[in-house]
Amino acid sequence: MTLQTQIQDRDRLSREGLYDPEQEHSACGVGFITETSGTPSRRVVQAAIDALKAVWHRGAVDADGKTGDGAGIQLQIPQSFFQSHVAATGHKAPAADLIAVGQVFLPRTDLGAQERARVIVEREILGAGFAIYGWRQVPVDISCLGEKANAARPEIEQVMLHIDADADIDAVERQLYIVRRRIENASRAAGLSDLYLCSLSTRNVIYKGMFLAQDLETFYPDLKDPRFESAYALYHQRYSTNTFPEWKLAQPFRVLSHNGEINTLKGNENWMRAHETPLASPLFADAIEDLKPVIQPGSSDTAALDAVFELLAMGGRPAPMVKSVLIPEAWAGNTLMPAEHKALYAYCNTIMEPWDGPAAIAAAFGPWVLGGLDRAGLRPMRYALSDDGLLVCGSETGMVRLDDFHVVEKGRLGPGEMIAVNLNEGKLYKDRELKDILAATQDFGAWLKRTQHLDAALRTGEETRLFDRAELLTRQSAYAQTLEDLELILHPMIVDAKEAVGSMGDDTPAAVLSDQYRPLYHFFRQNFSQVTNPPIDSLREHRVMTLATRLGNLNNILDEQSGQCEALRLESPILSNGEYDRLFARLKDTAIELDATFDITAGAGAMGARLETLKEEAERAVRSGKTHIMLSDMAQSASRAALPIILATGAVHTHLIAAGLRTFVSLNVRAGEALDTHCFAVLIGVGASTVNAYLAQEAIAERIDRGLLDMSLASAMARYREAVDQGLLKIM
Repeated sequence: MTLQTQIQDRDRLSREGLYDPEQEHSACGVGFITETSGTPSRRVVQAAIDALKAVWHRGAVDADGKTGDGAGIQLQIPQSFFQSHVAATGHKAPAADLIAVGQVFLPRTDLGAQERARVIVEREILGAGFAIYGWRQVPVDISCLGEKANAARPEIEQVMLHIDADADIDAVERQLYIVRRRIENASRAAGLSDLYLCSLSTRNVIYKGMFLAQDLETFYPDLKDPRFESAYALYHQRYSTNTFPEWKLAQPFRVLSHNGEINTLKGNENWMRAHETPLASPLFADAIEDLKPVIQPGSSDTAALDAVFELLAMGGRPAPMVKSVLIPEAWAGNTLMPAEHKALYAYCNTIMEPWDGPAAIAAAFGPWVLGGLDRAGLRPMRYALSDDGLLVCGSETGMVRLDDFHVVEKGRLGPGEMIAVNLNEGKLYKDRELKDILAATQDFGAWLKRTQHLDAALRTGEETRLFDRAELLTRQSAYAQTLEDLELILHPMIVDAKEAVGSMGDDTPAAVLSDQYRPLYHFFRQNFSQVTNPPIDSLREHRVMTLATRLGNLNNILDEQSGQCEALRLESPILSNGEYDRLFARLKDTAIELDATFDITAGAGAMGARLETLKEEAERAVRSGKTHIMLSDMAQSASRAALPIILATGAVHTHLIAAGLRTFVSLNVRAGEALDTHCFAVLIGVGASTVNAYLAQEAIAERIDRGLLDMSLASAMARYREAVDQGLLKIM
């Protein structure tokens, strides 16, 4: 079967709902090599090529023995090399000026599509005011390719641009970034899925493809040219698990390479769509809409992370700060971390949700080349420094052969740590020094005083009863909560402060085959086996996990000012009945409670009609200035039935995202259906900021009244919250 046939099969399976690219995961070999002096050299390029040959075992090989999952290298643009090729186009590139290079994958077999793709590229470049020297066909040696890789091979060309010597390079890079995003949007609108820009920059160029790692310089003879020098090199060998390899999915991407997978990907992508609405920066001015969607459709987890990393870096943040925002160190429970670093990370947490791995990255942007790990540190990242200033950092020991006599330092990064070189300064920075510098850029501690911590105010107070026994039994019947549920699920959570232990699996009949009501959250049972090596254990790794939640307006992620810290913070998203009431009273006019029930006498379609009305009510509330929505199904009665609360929450959440309003409001849920940890996890997964299980609390109070639990209601609810919290950590 050819790769083209595989891709066609994948597209067919996707249309039929049998394949989802979001379920693809990978674990790869990654690293970087740099001259700490910042001086370009040939040895960096050769060392990176040799390193790729050393990590060949990190990549899968097809049955033809030649088709790989993808490998590549990112290097600085060797100006002298490209000056000679500009001369071949009939132009003369002034030695003082710069040449920007776009590495472009074009359609190969459809010449008409290829020409349309070139037109899009040239139109957007010229429209931005750049002058084009011409196109260069990149020499390739296809003898090293397997049949499948060659069948899917794009036409690979370079477009060369003139850049004035006195130009502001940061501004030029930003404009080229905008141009590339315009090209991507235009190509998608034109249906040219085979048009892909590996890079478009004055600083770097990317050579990558679906060959074996050891064949990089064979396929691209350019890399053998002695004029190809660079002060740094990122390299990557891809290993795909259950994926369909593609040329454009080979790494490095525009800023980074990545080993591991982003386990929080779906949530990160959804929140990034929500963050797009308030995006604004004077650096982008009116071009901000050209940058959306920030994450291109069909992106891999690394491509998605790379796109957000690039946006934040182009928005003015240095690469080490972007890493701290996106892939932070675990800080909340670290008693040894300096207060200034905690303040830095607390601020970073107000900007964006962490992209948690296991993840090891090698990244380059502006003057910075860096390596880093995520908070759990479940991927290796080792480094070695020679006495002549060569730094080698990556996922393997011995990727680059260094004479031990000349090695002055060896080490490995710990969880959340970084190592970086500033090429402009010619200086190596270790983790502590980097974070000291970042923490000193603003008085983050003072900024954080604008965050209100609600636990002390909400967690103390009375817990009053809502229903008598008859009403409680009626409502429990409405949610199909049985005595078995109370005895086997709820009771152990109070007695042991842990969720009940049972066998994994769900062997009860599907809803259409059962005469018993099955709530919607039953359909969100585990649907894949997530493999992390080594496994994450929430009991032993609590230091790197948190359930803290923030309520309030999510601000512009491209901004950096104290107002971003104006939020309400809770250490757990679980609220008792009294806490929910106290929260609602505290929020006052900024909150509105919406009814998540519908009139059962209205006939067929009543539930769907109410969902649509609920979405409209939520949108009107946000547009009128409300910053907290409280969804409640307590109005259930003989004539009104509760909407499936997961459906109601997800509907409001996704509608507000589509309306560009989700970041302006918190979504708090009062749910009679919530009983076990799984239901809480699903509610949070579909967008809830906090959850109040009012009926579960009433059931607990009733069991205390009957003498089945020997403790106060306050104590029982504290134990219930602890059980749910521990269950959420285990699930998430």
